Amino acid sequence: MLKQETKVREREGKKQKTEGNQQRGEPALVIPILILLIFLYAVTKVEEMEAEPSTTTTTRITDLNEDSLAHCATYLSLQDLSNLATTCKSLKRVAYSDSIWQHCFREHWPHELLQTSGLREAYLKRRVAVQQFKFVDPLVAALYVTNARPFDHMILDKNDFTFSQGSFIQMTNIDSFLNGRDGLTVLSDHNARITCMRLFPLSETSLFQRDIQRKENVLVTSSCDHSIRLWWKGSCQRCFRGHNGPVLTLSDKLLGDGSAKVLASGGEDGTVRLWSLSSSGKRGQHALKATLYGHEKPIKLMSVAGHRTSLLATISKDSKVRVWDTTTSSALRLSCCVGMTSVPGTPVDVKCHESLLYVAAGSSVIAIDLRTMQKVITAAIYQPKLCSFAMLPSKPLICTGGIDKAMLWDIRINQETLKPEPVAELDGHTGPVTLLHMDPYKIVTGGAENFYINVWEMDTGTQTNSFICCPSDAASSSSGVGCSTMAVNGTRIVTASYGEEHGLVCFRDFFNATCAVSKREDVHASKFWDPQSYSDGDP
Repeated sequence: MLKQETKVREREGKKQKTEGNQQRGEPALVIPILILLIFLYAVTKVEEMEAEPSTTTTTRITDLNEDSLAHCATYLSLQDLSNLATTCKSLKRVAYSDSIWQHCFREHWPHELLQTSGLREAYLKRRVAVQQFKFVDPLVAALYVTNARPFDHMILDKNDFTFSQGSFIQMTNIDSFLNGRDGLTVLSDHNARITCMRLFPLSETSLFQRDIQRKENVLVTSSCDHSIRLWWKGSCQRCFRGHNGPVLTLSDKLLGDGSAKVLASGGEDGTVRLWSLSSSGKRGQHALKATLYGHEKPIKLMSVAGHRTSLLATISKDSKVRVWDTTTSSALRLSCCVGMTSVPGTPVDVKCHESLLYVAAGSSVIAIDLRTMQKVITAAIYQPKLCSFAMLPSKPLICTGGIDKAMLWDIRINQETLKPEPVAELDGHTGPVTLLHMDPYKIVTGGAENFYINVWEMDTGTQTNSFICCPSDAASSSSGVGCSTMAVNGTRIVTASYGEEHGLVCFRDFFNATCAVSKREDVHASKFWDPQSYSDGDP
């Protein structure tokens, strides 16, 4: 069914794997564990010791010479180094030592040329640049799929990516994929189109057994075959049935706290159903914990509240919004709806942040206070209609996809105006922008009529790169179909497109790229930034 063709472009001497598989170059026990524990404990106590000097002679962590402290600090994570720098002035000097950042740089990019000073700035600039895809020579690999039909969903998780076409799920191990081995697993238990795919921690399910599995995830899918399936280790582990029609959507997070967390699903039958992923049994017996009634039309989207994980916001195809308290007693399921409202236009997406629900519908994005169910702000307006919506909880920015362009909006600015205005227009698209990704570094945009994926700086909306959805030699054999779906994770991106004869999945990893995007004047060039400002050392 499948034909795999791998194209890998690597510079001479590059043997590193993707970022998630970087390994330390020094033995882990160079410094005794006890010394590290004493060091980390002492760092948290420095301010107390300096604020309350003892009358007796005391040896403090800051009495050690900076070279010794810097050597210990090379074993700290980037977050721990940031915490160390905020402790006191003397430890800030240690955290900024060139020896620490030289070690960080060599650990991640051992073959790159280093300057002799300002290594912290060089490391951080390099890190930002690869996160923003500011290079033309990423690691590239292509997978050809003989099933020439649309790709519906894509997930990129750690060292695997998963995509669906119709009722089929295909999972690929990235290492096997890059090494030319057949690492593709086809899952065909569903017998109708898959409507939604989510990842949840394995530790929240009955499959969890050992602490070593704590970082693993399970895949949960819903389908038009009326079922929900839980997948792990390449096979279906649970099958949940209860909806009287196609299951259209799944909650973006699990509801509740502790061991009583549940998954929510919304169906064409207009019901919300709550499921325990901790129930045992292959067929998921006793998994259905509650059925919530109230919507009159099929439920299209749902999101879990940020300020209370027991609250679930849902929107149906008639644009009616309901908020449910899932902790309500099972005898009162008809009355666990704690709020309702409606919005104009066809629903596009919903996302919760803290106590606010952002609803993208019709031509606008509206923020609703879940505590009062009142509209707080119109965060964005785009005519004639919105095609996609994304937001980043850590920043007051949202992005909307429209026809031929996307727009970046600052919620803080629009709180003070009656008519919201975008802070940046992300041009250079063809047709609807249906694909959006936002992370702390970048915005990635694309669509079914776009051969190119565009990348933009998060804070400014400045374009950093533009590249074809598939390798250039494969584009000539396509039949005019752009990007069907995509998934982005850090320095990696996977795109999927299809034509009359086959589908194509393209993987890119910018982590070890070295050739910065140059300023060109053609339509697909990155024309808005100076590559020198982020170069880690040009020859």
